[in-house]
Amino acid sequence: MAGAAEVLVSIVLVHGGFVDGSGWDQVYKMLKKDGYSVSVVQNPTSSLADDVAATKRVLSGETKPVILVGHSYGGAVITEAGNDPKVAGLVYIAAFAPDKGESVAALIKNPAPGAPVPPILPPQDG
Repeated sequence: MAGAAEVLVSIVLVHGGFVDGSGWDQVYKMLKKDGYSVSVVQNPTSSLADDVAATKRVLSGETKPVILVGHSYGGAVITEAGNDPKVAGLVYIAAFAPDKGESVAALIKNPAPGAPVPPILPPQDG
């Protein structure tokens, strides 16, 4: 339990590209048990811009400073959404952390020999 002190931040969890928000279920439960306000973004994964917009919609409803947490591709989403004034910090969990103008595709373009690379495929239906 977070103790007698008031929890001063909210936590917003952002999933990766080949899953949905349900992957955060156990983390959500642990954080809630510790007294945190926790939200899970359900990204449409139709484009980075759409995923950032979905994340910012969740941020707009938060009343406390937010710790924005991203896993995998969610790291690229929180990098873009992290400029929101409500964001107090970013946490990357096995996530991509692109620099300005850098894409996930660029980050995996030339992996080290033997390094695992996720299959990033172009959309088939637009």
